[in-house]
Amino acid sequence: MVRLFAKPMFAAVLLLAFHDGRAAHAQSWWTGVKDGIPVPSIATSLPRNGDPAGIRKRLAGYGIVYGLEYTSDTLANVHGGSRVGTIYQGKLQGFLTVDFGKLAGWQGLSLFTNMYQIHNTGRIRRDYVGGINTIAAIEAVPATRLSEIWLEQKFANGAASVRFGQLAADAEFFIAEASTWYLQSDWPTITASNMPSGGPAYPLSTPAVRLRVDPTRDVSLLLAVFNGDPAGPGAGDPQDRNRYGLNFRVHDPALVIGEVQFRRNHGVTDPDKLASTLKLGGWGHFGKFDDQRFANDGSLLANPAGSGVPLQHRGDRGVYAVVEQQLWRPAGGVWDSGITVYSRMSASPSDRNLINAYVDGGITFAGLIPKRPDDKFGASVIYARFSDSVRDFDRDTIAFSGVPGPIRDYEANLEINYLAQIVPGWFVQPNVQRIWHPNGDKSRNAVVTGVRSLWRF
Repeated sequence: MVRLFAKPMFAAVLLLAFHDGRAAHAQSWWTGVKDGIPVPSIATSLPRNGDPAGIRKRLAGYGIVYGLEYTSDTLANVHGGSRVGTIYQGKLQGFLTVDFGKLAGWQGLSLFTNMYQIHNTGRIRRDYVGGINTIAAIEAVPATRLSEIWLEQKFANGAASVRFGQLAADAEFFIAEASTWYLQSDWPTITASNMPSGGPAYPLSTPAVRLRVDPTRDVSLLLAVFNGDPAGPGAGDPQDRNRYGLNFRVHDPALVIGEVQFRRNHGVTDPDKLASTLKLGGWGHFGKFDDQRFANDGSLLANPAGSGVPLQHRGDRGVYAVVEQQLWRPAGGVWDSGITVYSRMSASPSDRNLINAYVDGGITFAGLIPKRPDDKFGASVIYARFSDSVRDFDRDTIAFSGVPGPIRDYEANLEINYLAQIVPGWFVQPNVQRIWHPNGDKSRNAVVTGVRSLWRF
C-alpha cells in the first residue's frame, strides 16, 4: 500500500491531542455543546454544572471541548449457548476536540482524539453464547487503548472536508442512525467476519484518509482509504496484536470504502413530513483471501490427503445499503422522534468469505410516553448467513471424517430493549435477547438478559 502517513506525523498529532491529558470517543452526543459541556450530560444536574472553577467553559471559548462516557453491562446467558453464566463489562471513554479556528485562527481545521479503558469479567458473545453476531457492542479484550486521532480540514464553506490520521470506519460508514441505541448495534457481522482483523472498527482503528463532499444539504458523498489490516497478520486475537492502538500500520494492502447518502425531511418538525435516509455503499480490499473450501492443489480443504493450504484469491469486496424511514412524527418532533424503522443489507462473494449475506433491522418508538420524552423502546433483529462455500466445507468434513457435526447455516438475533433516562446524561436499559443457531449450530439456541447503564459527563 502507498504510505499514507509517516510515524513522526503521528507523534506530533499525539502531542497535540494529549496536551490536556484527556482523550475520548466520537459519539454523536458530543457534537452538541453548551458552555463546554456536551449535551446531554450529568454535569447539568450537578452544582455549577460540575465545573465550579469554570475550566470547561473557558476552554470551550478557545475551541477545546472534552467529555467522558462510562457504559456498563450486566448480562447473563440464562439458556443454551456454550454455557450459562453472568458477566460484567465496562468501557470508559473520553473525547477531546480542538477547533483551531477559535484557538489559533486556522478556520475549518479541527482535531479529534479518543481513548478507551475496557474491562470485563468475561465476554458474553465469545465465552458464553459462542456466536458471531454482536450481543453487546462494547465487548472487547480488556485494555487501555487509543482509538481515533485525526485532523480534519473543511473547505468550500463547509460543504467538503478531508480527514486524515487514525480512523475507524464504523464512525461514518455503514451506520443506521436509528439503531445506535441498541446493545447489538455495531459494525455489521459481514464486514467484521470478512475483513482482516475485523476491519477498522471498534475497538481497532488504523491510518486512513477520508474525503466528504455535501453537494446539497440532503446529499453526502464519502470516500475513504484505510490501511487494510488494523492489527496486522498473525495468530490469536487481533485485539491482542494491536493491544494499545499504537501500531499505526501503513504497509498492508489497502481497504477502500465509498458511500452516498440521501436524506429527506431531516431539518423540519412538520408532522406531515416524515424523515427518511438511504445510504448506498461498497468496499474493496486489495489483499489476498483464503478460499473457504478448496486447497491450492485443487483438492478439498477437508481432504486429509490434500495440501490443506487454502487456495488464494486476490481481493475481496462487498456492497451494502442502509434504509431508515420515519413512520410517524409527533407535532414539533425531530427526524428521529416518533416511530422509525431501519434496515441494513449487505452481500459479499461466497468463495472467500465466512458470511456472504447479511441483514438487520428494527423499529424504535421514541418519546411516546407522556412526561418521559427522552425514553425509547423497540426491537431489533440480525441475520447473518454462512456462505455456500462454508456449508460445503462442513459437509466435506463430515464426509471425510465420518463424524456427524453441524452444517453452519445462519445466526439470528432478536433484541427487545427499553431505554430510560434517569437524569439528563444517565440512561438505564433493561433488555432481553434471543439467539438462534449461534455460530450456525441449531442445537445451541440461547437467551441473554440484563441491563446497561450509561453515564455521560
